[in-house]
Amino acid sequence: MLVRRITTLVLLAAAGVAVWLFAGPPPTESQAQFQLALVADGFNSPVHLTSPPDGTGRLFVVDRIGVVYIIDAEGRLLPEPFLDLRDALVPLRSNFDERGLLGLAFHPGFAQNGRFFVYYSAPRRPEAPANWDHTARIAEFRVSPDNPNRADRASERVVLEIDQPQFNHNGGALAFGPDGYLYISLGDGGGANDVGVGHGPMGNGQDINTLLGKILRIDVDGGDPYGIPPDNPFVGQEGRDEIYAWGFRNPFRMSFDRGGDRELFVADVGQANFEEVNIVNRPGNYGWRIKEGTHWFDPDRPDEVITEGPTVGPRGEPLIDPIIEYRNRGSSPDGVGVSVIGGYVYRGSAIPELYGRYVFADWSRAFNRGAGVIMTAERPAEPGAMWPWQVVMELEEFILGLGEDADGELYVLTTEQTGPVGNTGKVYKIVPASP
Repeated sequence: MLVRRITTLVLLAAAGVAVWLFAGPPPTESQAQFQLALVADGFNSPVHLTSPPDGTGRLFVVDRIGVVYIIDAEGRLLPEPFLDLRDALVPLRSNFDERGLLGLAFHPGFAQNGRFFVYYSAPRRPEAPANWDHTARIAEFRVSPDNPNRADRASERVVLEIDQPQFNHNGGALAFGPDGYLYISLGDGGGANDVGVGHGPMGNGQDINTLLGKILRIDVDGGDPYGIPPDNPFVGQEGRDEIYAWGFRNPFRMSFDRGGDRELFVADVGQANFEEVNIVNRPGNYGWRIKEGTHWFDPDRPDEVITEGPTVGPRGEPLIDPIIEYRNRGSSPDGVGVSVIGGYVYRGSAIPELYGRYVFADWSRAFNRGAGVIMTAERPAEPGAMWPWQVVMELEEFILGLGEDADGELYVLTTEQTGPVGNTGKVYKIVPASP
């Protein structure tokens, strides 16, 4: 059901959607210049929103349960889904699940070729180990030749399959880079501490012979089913050719900055103590499970904050630290939330004061109730320094993702449930604050 309602968030109200919060010094004027407008509701678990590069102004909403919906340029939620993959997904757990339809990326030439790519959790394929959980699938589809608002389900072409030992830590984000290649985020396979069934002695994040715990980079326009960019770091040597960056735990959301240097921002969900955001502007080792954020990690002592450890990976490569780090609320009363949700550098025009800031979120301050938080971060004046950040808003809902439209305006995707049940999912737009 489409709702055209503005919910002002700068005022405290008994039935309000959110309240303003601040971490550290009071907010600057530029950080308090937006509120949320409810665009559409009735979703189950909306995890991603994007617009195709075709000039139509449509919004495509990815619902974890296996459906992609369209909100047209007039703001109407179309009743028929663009794509329905519910019968292709592994059965989801009702109380909590990290599997499902997780990513959508339109080909840069979508306006001409109608090609797009999705990431979804399929049942375990026959080749997978019998005690593993499911198989992640990256697939290409095309738009129906008869209806631009419907995908041709029969056009599916499987590009890549990755077997997953556990149900969690899937990653699942897809994005085309400015180089025209498709980037894919994959978690370490799940469980905890990057150990257990399906996790090798050094953990999957550090094992360059597995795709788990990595950012992949492939050429979907060359090769069958894909080609390998020749400057990927392990081409011609030990390691999987698809790997671009490694050392990740659960890079659930990532995005390219549409301005500036077109940097790739990757939010990596932490284990017990720290959440982090990385700029992945070059191949390299981003730490996990040697490090959690800027701190060292020992899988035998996962709850401890360790301040000293190695500075290089197994092959002597330097460990690249994140640009943002904050405490996990599960391990510290001063923590912000329990799972970082990556966002976007704001490049829209509606809120000039927000321009150039990274807008991101955390799923919730607690596991048993919706209490998601929205944050902003500002690029530091000193190159290489950590980005200063602030919490600016708390919702009474879980935040599953952020989205960006063709004009660079941003959206927040929420639900009131911990699992894929009911129809409490909503799409909000970040808009200028009311006077």
